[in-house]
Amino acid sequence: MRKLILILLLFFSLESLGQSRYGPNDTLVVPYIVYDGDTMTYAQLDMVMVWGKMSNAQRKANREWTRLRNAVYVTYPYAKKASVIINDVNSSLTHIADEKKRKQYLNSREKVLKKEFTEPLTNLSVYQGKILMKLINRETNNTCYELVKEYKGGFSAKFWQTIAWVFGGSLKQNYDPKGEDAEMEQIVLEVARMYGHAS
Repeated sequence: MRKLILILLLFFSLESLGQSRYGPNDTLVVPYIVYDGDTMTYAQLDMVMVWGKMSNAQRKANREWTRLRNAVYVTYPYAKKASVIINDVNSSLTHIADEKKRKQYLNSREKVLKKEFTEPLTNLSVYQGKILMKLINRETNNTCYELVKEYKGGFSAKFWQTIAWVFGGSLKQNYDPKGEDAEMEQIVLEVARMYGHAS
């Protein structure tokens, strides 16, 4: 008799445990969400990382983007400094009417700039130099050709334009943030945030 009672108790306890996992009419209880007014079941899956091989075109695009990003990171601080210096020079020149004094002032500023920038700028690659010229145009709204012509004269501007042309560049490069230079603009904004500059 005791054995029978133990068996019955065990049977009912197992049945009650089994029923706790089910709803009325043996319906499974599952998590749900309401999406756009529709109630549906859901399950959260573990994160899975999937890697695929890049095509040759993707590898090339990635190399070009990385090269551009590195060049912007290297040259952006110089472009920002250039814009500050050019604004300062322009502001000072508005108070100097005498042509001789203007030349003296420009020569004195040129000596300071050469001392500060000659070494780091000569270490730039040709590609980085092209990016710097575009960024200077972005920051000052003047091409490098216009700046050289303004401060050093038309002959110097033509001379340096010829040198740039020999190396496959141009002092007359314009910056087009919504067209040709859209990708560069995204990188510039990233760098500007890093430096805390509003651009």
